[in-house]
Amino acid sequence: MENPWQTKKITPVYENPWIRVEHHEVINPSGKEGIYGKAHFKNKAIAIVPVDKEGNTWLVGQYRYTLDTFSWEIPMGGGPLGSDVLDSARRELKEETGLKATSWTLLQEIHTSNSVTDETGYIFLAEDLEMGEPEFEDTEDISILKIPFTEALEWVISGKITDSLSVIGILLVARKLGL
Repeated sequence: MENPWQTKKITPVYENPWIRVEHHEVINPSGKEGIYGKAHFKNKAIAIVPVDKEGNTWLVGQYRYTLDTFSWEIPMGGGPLGSDVLDSARRELKEETGLKATSWTLLQEIHTSNSVTDETGYIFLAEDLEMGEPEFEDTEDISILKIPFTEALEWVISGKITDSLSVIGILLVARKLGL
């Protein structure tokens, strides 16, 4: 389908190492002048559902500044644009949990909030796990929790896990496992 939007002018509003916020002056699909706001992410969202042979998974918990609350999630982080998503997934899993995996499956490519951002996310299943030591970044104060995968699924169903990549990833793995 052809793009019905016309961009007249783009003005950068704010930028930091992770995002750029832009104000767009546009002609909307009805032909009228309008505005649009866009958050451009400088990284890909990378999320991993690790599952061991005993049916356990690992969650990471941290305080999320933007929501002003603690959040349990699957291991995740950012991969620079232009980088290999699998390399980024391997790095994030090791960084946040200490785990290394020899079997990787890309479960889904997603757009996290496509009405206001161009962020693309990638969700992986990691299997054949080997334990190691985490390598947290300076901005991370992370708790690590190993639980049965079925319990993580219950946390999604009950609303205890609310992060969108985590919800999608856990539900995809549950379907793959026939749960």
